Amino acid sequence: MAEKILIVDDDRNICEILEFNLSNEGYQVECAYSGEEALKKLASHYSLILLDVMMGGISGYKMAEKLRKDNNHIPIIFLTAKDTENDMLTGFSVGGDDYISKPFSIKEVIARVKAIIKRTKSTEEKENLVQQGQIIYNNIVIDLEAKELLIDGNNIVLTKTEFELLTLLAQKPDKILSRDDIIKIVWHETPYITERTVDVHIARLRKKMGKYGSAIVNRSGYGYKFNTDEIEI
Repeated sequence: MAEKILIVDDDRNICEILEFNLSNEGYQVECAYSGEEALKKLASHYSLILLDVMMGGISGYKMAEKLRKDNNHIPIIFLTAKDTENDMLTGFSVGGDDYISKPFSIKEVIARVKAIIKRTKSTEEKENLVQQGQIIYNNIVIDLEAKELLIDGNNIVLTKTEFELLTLLAQKPDKILSRDDIIKIVWHETPYITERTVDVHIARLRKKMGKYGSAIVNRSGYGYKFNTDEIEI
């Protein structure tokens, strides 16, 4: 079944262009011309939302914020003429997955759409593996029951804290966790832990993971994430 995409933009010309090109790529596409209309359509399942920021009525940012507060995690790519760093940071802070500035290249939009949908499907597959007691990324196997890390078939000895850090990041691939979030989860019983402590443990974990250490990425100003793009899945 074709992946279903919702385009939300009050510019009908943009909607028509995107709908035409994405349909040619094999996607099932629907359009909404306001945030209010889009929220009504979301009773149906969509794989992705292309969301304009500046619209009459509810803005794209407000719509995204509402979806995340309602625990709706449909991937969102913002489309906007606002392209300052602060605008981009706002987009990510309200739950956006990507950000494309107008005017945009259709080829760029299609490439970003494909990447987000592929990443989402990969994440869903990994969440199923978690339920079976393992997290697997190519030659990386995290055994949640045995508390072991296997890389290329070799058992990598980790401390309890290192294993908990790796598991925390790998269970939610591509989601950024702040140092404060990590401290609250991993060191919840230990007072007076500093952000520098997180950095030191991450550095040791990366070193032990060898060539796969680059999968743990630092997003400056935000925190850490497990980047599946660094691993051939």
